[in-house]
Amino acid sequence: MNFQPTLKKRYKEEIVPALMKEFNYKSVMEVPSLQKIVLNRGVGEAVMDKKLIETAQEELTAIAGQKAVKTYSKKAISNFKLRENTPIGVKVTLRRDKMYEFLERLIKVALPRVKDFNGVKSNFDGRGNFSLGLEEQIIFPEVNLDQVQKLIGLEAVFVTTAPTDEEGYALLREFGLPFSNLKKE
Repeated sequence: MNFQPTLKKRYKEEIVPALMKEFNYKSVMEVPSLQKIVLNRGVGEAVMDKKLIETAQEELTAIAGQKAVKTYSKKAISNFKLRENTPIGVKVTLRRDKMYEFLERLIKVALPRVKDFNGVKSNFDGRGNFSLGLEEQIIFPEVNLDQVQKLIGLEAVFVTTAPTDEEGYALLREFGLPFSNLKKE
C-alpha cells in the first residue's frame, strides 16, 4: 500500500510548477520545500503543578500524531522559583508524511475553528521560515474538551528551504495557509 498525503501530492504536481513559473527557476531543485514543522508548548506553570506538563505532553502528542518530548530548564532562576533541569515545556518535530498530514489538518480543520479568524499574520524570520502562534489547543479536534484543565497555546514553526521570506511566503500560500492580506501577492 503506497499512501501519500494529499498536500505532498499537491506539492509535487501543482505547487512546484507554479513556483517555478512565479520565480523563474531553471531547475526543480531550486523550488523551496517544507523541511519540518516544530510544535512547541511552553508550560511555565508546570513549576508549581507537575501534572500540567504531563497533560501538555499528552495533548501535543494527540495533536501531532507523534510522541512529544519534554524540554527542561537550562539554569536556575530564583525569581521564577525555577530549578535547573525542571520540565518547563514540550515539543515535537514533524517531518515527511506526518508533517504534511498535520499541515492539512491545521489548514482545513483547526484554523477555521478559531473565533473571529481573519487569516494568519505574516511572521517570517528573514530566511524563509515562518512562525505561527496559536492561543488555544482546543481548536484541534484531537483534544478532548472535557479533559482540558487549562488553555495553553502552542507555537508552530515551519522550516523551509526558501532563501528569502518572499519565496517562503509563496510556498506556504500555495499550500493553502490563509494569510491575512498584509504581504504583497
